Amino acid sequence: MTKLQKFFVYATLLILSVPPLLPLLWMVSTSLKPEDQVYSKSGATGTFSLASMIPHPIAWNNYPDSLNTMPFMLYLRNTLMLCAVIVVASVVSSSIVAYGFARLKFVGSNVWFFVMLSTMALPAQVTMIPIFSMYRSLGWYGTYLPLIVPSLCGSPFFIFLLTQFFKNLPGELSESAKVDGATDWMIFYRLIVPLSRPALATCALFAFLGAWNDFLGPLLYLPEPSKYTLAYGLQQFLSNYYVNWMQLMAASTLFTIPIVVLFFFAQRTFIQGISTTGGK
Repeated sequence: MTKLQKFFVYATLLILSVPPLLPLLWMVSTSLKPEDQVYSKSGATGTFSLASMIPHPIAWNNYPDSLNTMPFMLYLRNTLMLCAVIVVASVVSSSIVAYGFARLKFVGSNVWFFVMLSTMALPAQVTMIPIFSMYRSLGWYGTYLPLIVPSLCGSPFFIFLLTQFFKNLPGELSESAKVDGATDWMIFYRLIVPLSRPALATCALFAFLGAWNDFLGPLLYLPEPSKYTLAYGLQQFLSNYYVNWMQLMAASTLFTIPIVVLFFFAQRTFIQGISTTGGK
């Protein structure tokens, strides 16, 4: 590829990236605007210009004000606790199930794998009401258990990814380990897990993003404000009569920063885990 071709490729990619970035730029811009600029005549009439995106002056106080308006640190602690438990539980449980599908031969393994994959086609809205009734009858309503327990049973998407990754690993390694007297558990955590770090990191990243952005789960099962997560806590900025858009956008920006930073540092591992996952 010549330099001219590379230029057109990168220019095209840059142009195509502008529309998805506009909402993010608008959010950051609004978080730095004073109130009179947010509710200016141009903003009320819906007109858009590049000048309207630039805050003048910059209202840095929107960020500390947003932290004081809501118990941000409490919601952050709740969210990080949930993310840590869900990530560990989902990755460990999914990897164990995936190892069974990929390396252990048992009667009906292909059938059960197909059944597991078929659950991915079932919309969550279909099972929302019966699952809610089940958790409420168990006395779990108002606790974190409805959000944590499902991750202990594995994720069909993670199981699929890890199964395909485990199948691509050389089978001779497992056979040599068995000759040396290693059990299936020893092969799993001493051999398969160290070789599968990119795929496991990819699943962990997906699990973290899912738990971090989860709004519906806390909305259904966490009625107490002291147990709110950040995604649900941001709703507290909304009211029936007045919305402080500057503080809402400031809190939303703080909510988005960890995801951007995490993907920036983990993108190489993430891409490697996806690119090396596939069937033979």
